[in-house]
Amino acid sequence: MNKERYLEVCAQLGREPDPDKMPPDFSDLPPVVQEALHVFNLLGDRIVADIGYLGKDYSLLPVYLADVEDKELFLEVLSWMDNKVIKKSADEMKRMREQTKRTT
Repeated sequence: MNKERYLEVCAQLGREPDPDKMPPDFSDLPPVVQEALHVFNLLGDRIVADIGYLGKDYSLLPVYLADVEDKELFLEVLSWMDNKVIKKSADEMKRMREQTKRTT
């Protein structure tokens, strides 16, 4: 559920929206996080068929870093996002291998 949908549901139910229960919106994120998310989506993916997602291709990162004010936080957020996707891919590949072992 996003913020807009939450407000619609509250209006339909005649309830006052609770800020503590309201899902965050992209605009609620700090600008450096918004920028990191945008760049994360622009960077290419490195994927190997038998291994899965290896992470982002950072070869164009210097181009995107040029206008970033807080480079340290930006890179920390970018790295955090990449690590989450790498872990998710590794878990999915492991699940698929285990499922394949059970069916053979």
